[in-house]
Amino acid sequence: MLNNITFSGKRPLVMGILNVTTDSFYDGGRYVTEEAMLARAQQIIDEGGDLIDVGAVSTRPGAKVCDGKTEREIISHSVQSLRAHFPQAVISVDTFRAEVARTSIDNGADIINDISGGTFDPEMIPTVGQLQAPYVLMHTPAMPDKMQQCTHYDDILADIAQYFETQLEIAYRNNVHDIILDPGFGFGKTVEQNYYLLENLEYFKSFGFPILVGISRKSMIYKKLGTTPDNALEGTLEATKTALEHGGDIFRVHDVAPTVRLIEDWLGN
Repeated sequence: MLNNITFSGKRPLVMGILNVTTDSFYDGGRYVTEEAMLARAQQIIDEGGDLIDVGAVSTRPGAKVCDGKTEREIISHSVQSLRAHFPQAVISVDTFRAEVARTSIDNGADIINDISGGTFDPEMIPTVGQLQAPYVLMHTPAMPDKMQQCTHYDDILADIAQYFETQLEIAYRNNVHDIILDPGFGFGKTVEQNYYLLENLEYFKSFGFPILVGISRKSMIYKKLGTTPDNALEGTLEATKTALEHGGDIFRVHDVAPTVRLIEDWLGN
């Protein structure tokens, strides 16, 4: 089980998204100044968010990722500032680079959230083991610029489970044990595949780790509704309810307050 700074298992948690990027699919450019970044972090905390997930690289479908030096510099400054202003906050850093993971933890971050599950950078999992940091291990079949060309699976549940088994073996060998699994909604999956995953989320509970669900305002929501990310909150909440019913433990979201209310109502039923 993840250590008690983040997950006790008593209730689902909410991870507020803080993208310090210019090109994220929904909120790119909103939080690139320090003032805006800190205001967003305060909002996440005030609205009941349990974790703040900071990302300096857009991983939307088709995105060209920035270089490691740029990402490291942005993350270093962001984490230092967040830790100074919010000493009690639980800070997660969204990165697939080992060098950025090390910089993040050195500057006060608590968790590494890796979209590649250790497959993009072979040093990532060994580095996380050295740092003894909690680790989000996500499934994706390819880099963001290629992943939507890789949506063929023989059996999507079994294929993702096999991926998890392979990467978990590497994690165990490197003394990484505080793990969260993320099936990677929107990463190398069609809209239909995403909903099939959502309705079979409990399939991955057999691994014994918390399951993170990242579906907030994604194309699986707005394309199904025939709308845009700006108008996808209601659909996101409906999908979140489905994920709750099928075993979701941690929800990575843009809209913290509505998600907190949904979880509270769901727990009351």
